[in-house]
Amino acid sequence: MPIRQLGGLLMLPSMSGNPAVLMRLVASAYAMAEKAGAIVRRVLQSGELGIVEKTGANDLQTLADRLVQQSICASLSKSFPKITIIGEEDLPEEAVKEDLIESGQSEDILQKSCPAEYSALKEEELVVWVDPLDGTKEYTEGLLDHVTVLIGIAYGGKAIAGVINQPFFNYQLGAESADMGRTLWGMPGLGAFGFELQEVPDGRRIVTTTRSHSNKLVTDTVDAMEPHDVIRVGGAGNKIIQLVEGKASAYVFASLGTKKWDTCAPEAILHAVGGKLTDMHGSALCYDANVKHMNSAGVLATLRNHQYYASRVPQSVLQALKP
Repeated sequence: MPIRQLGGLLMLPSMSGNPAVLMRLVASAYAMAEKAGAIVRRVLQSGELGIVEKTGANDLQTLADRLVQQSICASLSKSFPKITIIGEEDLPEEAVKEDLIESGQSEDILQKSCPAEYSALKEEELVVWVDPLDGTKEYTEGLLDHVTVLIGIAYGGKAIAGVINQPFFNYQLGAESADMGRTLWGMPGLGAFGFELQEVPDGRRIVTTTRSHSNKLVTDTVDAMEPHDVIRVGGAGNKIIQLVEGKASAYVFASLGTKKWDTCAPEAILHAVGGKLTDMHGSALCYDANVKHMNSAGVLATLRNHQYYASRVPQSVLQALKP
């Protein structure tokens, strides 16, 4: 059996034994996310981003978005034909080149025990939410550390596993392309991996919020949190990484804008380390296949002290943001 090394893990086309469907899916998603990161870097290096506007200058699509979605969705469909896959990009039906297909799996993930509550899940019960390039605007502007690839897995409306690739992690250190990037993953009941969990020092309130989609609701809500500092960056995946690495204590976005593919993977990783992600009303998001894609009541995410931040949301904002 051919074996190849990728990102410090052995990647095998198939494994002996019979791991749970969910573990096989996450192990595959990890390999697909690694491949996606390489595609994102390759498109940038080519200088031909192929940018098109979808709904306006703040809603862009690039060649990397298109190739990565084709790669992940076609690879998932080939290995797990019964799962439901929902991707951000509305792409025409077309044959996907063979070199975009990833059939490898992470050996490390396959060897972990599946939480008992998920061990008997079937393919057809799982929904996968794919954001091929979270932070597209930042990607086109060279803010490369904001960019992520998101693969979220849901069951019964809940985010139960997530994989995030950061294609340009370490790029500011001048790392060679082969050493650039990392993949994080997590599953409530099992843990989160690929990063070192850190927290903002006690008593400090640091809010991370949108860089390019702000409005009065957003600023009023951020101000109501009485933060010591505010960080404005792109990408929902990037903001959740800030929470789990101790750079921010709350992600506050009191507006329309994020969709289920932006939040599913990050929510699963955040929940795996004891954090919480809700809408601005404190209600859980639902990731069933038939839900509306827009997170119409905003997003509030924290590693700790969620109730404090939820209690500070102004009534005027809650009235304006209907679930």
